Amino acid sequence: MFIVDSHCHLDALDYEKLHENVADVIAKAKAQDVKHMLAVGVTLDRFEKAYDMLSPFKEVSLACGIHPLDIEDEKIDFSRLRRLVQDPKVIALGEMGLDYYYSEESKAEQQSVFAEQIQIANEVNKPIIVHTRQARADTISLLKEMQADKCGGVIHCFTENWEMAKAVLDLGFYISISGIITFKNAEELRDVVRKVPVDRLLVETDSPYLAPIPYRGKQNQPAYTRQVCEYLATLKNHKIDDFAQITTENFERLFKIDVQSLG
Repeated sequence: MFIVDSHCHLDALDYEKLHENVADVIAKAKAQDVKHMLAVGVTLDRFEKAYDMLSPFKEVSLACGIHPLDIEDEKIDFSRLRRLVQDPKVIALGEMGLDYYYSEESKAEQQSVFAEQIQIANEVNKPIIVHTRQARADTISLLKEMQADKCGGVIHCFTENWEMAKAVLDLGFYISISGIITFKNAEELRDVVRKVPVDRLLVETDSPYLAPIPYRGKQNQPAYTRQVCEYLATLKNHKIDDFAQITTENFERLFKIDVQSLG
């Protein structure tokens, strides 16, 4: 069985108490059949600091972008972003998007930075990884306005309603589901996921955040993608092996990479 963690922050894991190093994280993941992971950046500084640590591993692909909650953490340099995303290890731009829950006062700047990143993604023909929270209308509007259907992408850690899901599916986007799906209070999300075509679903941890049941309250890690995958397989009435294969092929199709050949 081959499972892909389509969204994790490997540079943010606890390497003092929980893991020896990245190789240790990968070994734990492989023991649970999680054989590839996409390490996602939130600032360009953090991406560059993590690059040497992560890039040697064939089991890890990279995404580089500017998170809406991190736009004030460094000087925004889009020429730098253009340069970084040319690297062959970088298979996507992100994460990017809009978050009005934590930072409503920066709406205009968030929208500007999001739009520019979509433009760059179209230029380099790489998909985008979108973070959205309490910004449904503006997220969809910008995706349409900037023609994000050209580069394609995924709404990661999806927690929105069916109307939002249908809108992004109509744009050709994928929907990635995290451990939130296992939470008791996530019935509305489960109802949405039941309607999403299986060939448009991805699985993720968003580690070190949002550990699924039975690990809720602990730091998340890529190995726990197994629990998300198993839960979703049951929800979608698939065998775990079949569902893992489907979501892995979805990942490969979206990100234009044959991860199964990497071993």
